[in-house]
Amino acid sequence: MGFEKVLSFDIPLFIKWAGGKTQLLKQLSDSLPDDFNNYYEPFLGGGAVAFFILKNFTPKKAVLSDTNEELINTYKIIRDNVEGLIKELKVLRQNHSEKAYYTIRNADISNLSNIQRAARFIYLNKTCFNGLYRVNSKGKFNVPIGSYTNPSIFSEETLREASELLKDAVIEVRDFSQVLNEASKEDLVYFDPPYYPLKKESFTTYTKNEFLDEKHKELSQLFSNLNKKGCFCIQSNSYTEFTKKLYQDFNQKTVNAKRMINCNGKERGEIKELIITNY
Repeated sequence: MGFEKVLSFDIPLFIKWAGGKTQLLKQLSDSLPDDFNNYYEPFLGGGAVAFFILKNFTPKKAVLSDTNEELINTYKIIRDNVEGLIKELKVLRQNHSEKAYYTIRNADISNLSNIQRAARFIYLNKTCFNGLYRVNSKGKFNVPIGSYTNPSIFSEETLREASELLKDAVIEVRDFSQVLNEASKEDLVYFDPPYYPLKKESFTTYTKNEFLDEKHKELSQLFSNLNKKGCFCIQSNSYTEFTKKLYQDFNQKTVNAKRMINCNGKERGEIKELIITNY
């Protein structure tokens, strides 16, 4: 008689992230294939699903990527030099003030080491308004300081656990389209793109490049091409007629989620989202 695997949903999240998947992990876990070879996640973001996979499964290889260079640099530093990062963060936490925040936010990152950039990224994420990552057209982080009295900024235990889980992961700055060149039959690919907007002013990107209609069409074609290769594909996206039509040939499950990061408190209600699979 077999035993059902007990999954752990206690994962080491070290940043806040708009659209993070912590609250949907149970629904997503119910939609995972029973077995797979390698794991690919081309829109890494806050890493909830990646950490869940790494903690509960044993993929032969995990390839985690994103186009956000500061985000990926931070993941690499956590993997390769977590103790040095903790030392940098302790200094930032000790010196935190409004003046310090804007000095660090406006710093020229070309003058910073990779470990200083990673510490800056986490510090700003945990002290800025609503934990939002937003840059202007020049790629400069421009979120104002949040109204935190005594922000904790980081947990040593969380960062060390994240480092251990990431120790064998391939972490790269890549466009999502590159996954087609690597993923093979029975590999699992999870897509969590900037959601197709429910309305025009909706937040759709974490970098200076927007992710709208044409990008979503490109992604749907990639999803189809990976399906032809025999990959297991799963995607989270918004519940819209546009999205549903793009993936009309695949399985679609509706789930409920809460918006956790929004400048308008009235916009933080429960909404429908889609989980799309090809299996």
